[in-house]
Amino acid sequence: MDPYIPNTELEVKEMLKTVGVESTSALFSSLPQEKRVKSLGLPKGLDEFNVFLKLKKMAKKNVDAQNFAYFLGAGIYNHIIPSAVYQIVSRGDFYTAYTPYQAEVSQGSLQTMFEFQTMICELTGMGISNASMYDGASATAEAMLMAARFKKKYKILVADSVHPEYLETVKTYASGPGVKVETFGHDENGMVSIEELKSKIDEKTAGVIVQYPNFFGVIEDLKAIRESSKDVLLIVVTNPISLGFLESPGSFGADIVVGDGQPLGIPMNFGGPSFGFFAIRDDMKLVRTMPGRIIGETVDVDGKRGFVMTLQAREQHIRREKATSNICSNHALGTLYASVYLSLLGPHGLKEIGELNVSKSHYLLEKLEKTGHFKRKFSGEFFNEFVVETDINIPKFKENLLKANIIGPLEMGKLNKISIGTPNNKFSDGDLMFCVTEANSAEEIERLVSVAEVM
Repeated sequence: MDPYIPNTELEVKEMLKTVGVESTSALFSSLPQEKRVKSLGLPKGLDEFNVFLKLKKMAKKNVDAQNFAYFLGAGIYNHIIPSAVYQIVSRGDFYTAYTPYQAEVSQGSLQTMFEFQTMICELTGMGISNASMYDGASATAEAMLMAARFKKKYKILVADSVHPEYLETVKTYASGPGVKVETFGHDENGMVSIEELKSKIDEKTAGVIVQYPNFFGVIEDLKAIRESSKDVLLIVVTNPISLGFLESPGSFGADIVVGDGQPLGIPMNFGGPSFGFFAIRDDMKLVRTMPGRIIGETVDVDGKRGFVMTLQAREQHIRREKATSNICSNHALGTLYASVYLSLLGPHGLKEIGELNVSKSHYLLEKLEKTGHFKRKFSGEFFNEFVVETDINIPKFKENLLKANIIGPLEMGKLNKISIGTPNNKFSDGDLMFCVTEANSAEEIERLVSVAEVM
């Protein structure tokens, strides 16, 4: 029998007889006829091989980064992933592992999580990391709640240069406990307006959230931000790939560092899933308000090294009123991807990838500016994304790019309807954001520029 239709006709008849009806349709007699779907309109069944051919034909209609040059970023990035990552992660003992409730039989899973935490601490310059969150947006929102709990204050300031979807998630999380979320603007460099930040910090402020590099791709001055917000918790959202090249947030005195781990060896997957990382400074008072769970290293009764879940401050482990978060799982498979990826690259490989991102993105900007159709919007230094103003017909430009097998850039004007931009500094329909990574070849960059030159 088909595994999805486990009941025989005889079994169905016996069950119907037991409940006292004559047919399966009689089970739904309470539903009005006009609300019922008479037919799903499905085609006749095909054999396995023809179904495969049909799906393959349909899949060819997709526009994807395997067959197209990709210059779109804004939170999900196209990076080169070594084949060894897939080979290792696909092992059954990794792929099927779940929550390690029984530490004595889950040492492998616990060790990979512990190694992941160590790598995140080294990458961010922080002292303590948890075993992961759902994604970058929810990690940012959880950091906001953590700051409010720790400071016992209920006002959070968020830079408008933080990813707009992250900001919307923060606002959603804040609505329940009544945390007040206020935004502050950016200057002509695309960086945090220090003066506006200073003016909005008061005795009710628990924390400040900034992004590094920010949503516009610009690298924020964390030193200046830290000096301007000494009495509140500094929460930094970051792209982990950039930290192989940039100085870590921890070196500037960040209290909490969060972000999305998708750039660390995880395919784009149509936008997810990935995982969120969450790290804090080495402070035992702060760690007790941290969401999620932490894997710790210990020794057993025989003095042998072992791993356990510790400080499990989520609802599944402690009384609900004492839980710091209702997060019910972590994305352990995603963190395994990241751990394998980082292990294969090492610090020198990660630095090289960062350098390639910087050099290639700056090369594209230089080429675009030479066409005379593009002007850089912000003067601040950037990592692998940048915003430009253009006088060309954008719909036609993007149409021509697709004809040349190119995806991107992002139309910034479409984001005005959500949180991006201050009231006096909205993005126009002529603003575009390009992203360039190590996965973009020189030929792809030249092909994009050649399309722009004839506009």
